[in-house]
Amino acid sequence: MKRLFVFTGAAVACGIAAAAALAAWPIGTAPAAVDLEGDVDRGAYLARASGCIACHTNFAAGGKPLAGGAPLETPFGVFHPPNITTDPDAGIGDWTVQDFAKAVRQGISPEGEPYYPVFTYPFYARFTDQQIADLWAAFQTVAPVAEAAPAHEVTFPFDQRWGLKLWRAAYLQEPATDPVDGRGDLWNRGRELVRGAAHCGACHTDRNIAGARIVEAALAGSNDLPGGGKAPSIRSGTLKADGWTVSSLAYALRTGTTPSGDSFGGSMGEVVRQGTRFLTDTDRQAIATYLLDSEVGAATQTSAASTGTTTETN
Repeated sequence: MKRLFVFTGAAVACGIAAAAALAAWPIGTAPAAVDLEGDVDRGAYLARASGCIACHTNFAAGGKPLAGGAPLETPFGVFHPPNITTDPDAGIGDWTVQDFAKAVRQGISPEGEPYYPVFTYPFYARFTDQQIADLWAAFQTVAPVAEAAPAHEVTFPFDQRWGLKLWRAAYLQEPATDPVDGRGDLWNRGRELVRGAAHCGACHTDRNIAGARIVEAALAGSNDLPGGGKAPSIRSGTLKADGWTVSSLAYALRTGTTPSGDSFGGSMGEVVRQGTRFLTDTDRQAIATYLLDSEVGAATQTSAASTGTTTETN
């Protein structure tokens, strides 16, 4: 019995030591100085394309712009998108552009803590310094709102942020947004938007038990969105089978109206109202062009079969 107590005590001590080491484990990299002059108009456009307004504004409750979004109900708890206005206490008014760059591209707070991946930072990892400068310039024009968003309602063990370091090590990777040789500028622009700023895969991809997107299910739809919502497949084959064309999809991204005359509802309706309708005709056409000719299903399934792994993808 004494040996059992000794063994149990040693195991507990090792567990505590491992947890302490994990909590102290530094993540991310120090961002290089972002000293470029930002363009407010370009930044506002990118903020729309990236869903910042749609996520961080609680329209249903009459919330002020970027003062905190509607709660997101997930299997891990209820998450409240934070206030990202220029208020120094409730928002990000005391941040530096370097703090902003690290948060957006790496998902790490100014205090060095990892953000929950309900924040779609994995899609923004390859934003350029100029894009960060533009976004920062645009956010500096937002009126301060001196009311913090509610705290996340997350229970143990998901309330232990240090555990997210393991999640990041297992699933986090940068989006593949580089141009593909042999494809036109419009297709490649669509690829950049879908896999990057527009983060289509955040909703239109199913997730595993750890909340990471499943590589072989990329853009194949999901029946488990926050709040019980659903997102259909937007793979090329499915879109074509459902009668979508480049022109009808681009039109739907501007108006929210489908080829059948129906309207997008739920979160997709919000995406159109607060995001894609503000894009240029060319960018909406680019998104439609890529989605209707992406072959993403075949490509990701081949990759998964060859590696036998499940990782973050778009």
